[in-house]
Amino acid sequence: MTSAADWFQGARPRTLGAAVSPVLVGTAVASRYGDVIWWRAGFCLLLAIALQVGVNYANDYSDGVRGIDTQRRGPVRLTASGLAPPQRVKRAAMLSFALGGLLGIGLAIAVDWRLVIVGAVSILAAALYSGGPKPYASSGLGEVMVLVFFGFVATCGSTYAHLERVPWLAVGAAVPVGLLACAILLVNNLRDVDSDRDVGKRTLAVRVGKARTRSLYRGSVLLSFLAALALAPDAPGALVALLAAPLAVPPLRIVTHKSDPPALIQALIATGRLQLVFSALLAAGLAV
Repeated sequence: MTSAADWFQGARPRTLGAAVSPVLVGTAVASRYGDVIWWRAGFCLLLAIALQVGVNYANDYSDGVRGIDTQRRGPVRLTASGLAPPQRVKRAAMLSFALGGLLGIGLAIAVDWRLVIVGAVSILAAALYSGGPKPYASSGLGEVMVLVFFGFVATCGSTYAHLERVPWLAVGAAVPVGLLACAILLVNNLRDVDSDRDVGKRTLAVRVGKARTRSLYRGSVLLSFLAALALAPDAPGALVALLAAPLAVPPLRIVTHKSDPPALIQALIATGRLQLVFSALLAAGLAV
């Protein structure tokens, strides 16, 4: 029997900040231009979390049945560890995606039916990250898709749910949120670069090597803070996000100087914390 604790850990709760962050920022942007409709904000938040949990279970299933997860260090993998049968993990992913789909349909009915298309594309992208005949995670496109969906789509979509339009401030605010989500994936793939190479999973980190992956990580973190600075002329409150800078120091040091998986796991956790705090501060500044 798979325990509730196993399923909870398999959902990788420490990654959920990547789902929460764009909703916080997108909702804050909307508050500058009109009234926030709180039930829609709640739907956006639950939708983002459902899709994040769905993609985590889908990756667990796809990598597990391909034998990719057997040598990895990090959060528990239900399929590879044998804690849950593959079909049950697949079913959990589908249920999460279905819940996200229902929430998306609810928003679409209230806001704009075109949101159904956005939701369908988002679910398809989540399912094909590690699944399907040609997983794009193995094509080095994972970080690009994270920037698109965890940055622009999620942030701008959360703003659109209230305003039914996307001001340029939402697009600009999506940049640092997406870059920090990319940083999370970069340090995750840096940790797994050797095992991924051994099993033929050609992530961006495998393709460019460890040194360039470290540089991309540092660039993503630095550019996120520069992006907050760039927002200041139109939204001076965005500068509040710079208060998160001390949280960037520990993971930057680890990624720069260490290679062992336990240390990189700590960098992964710290990067997730950085993104959530940065986004919460940015949202607070934008809402003022």
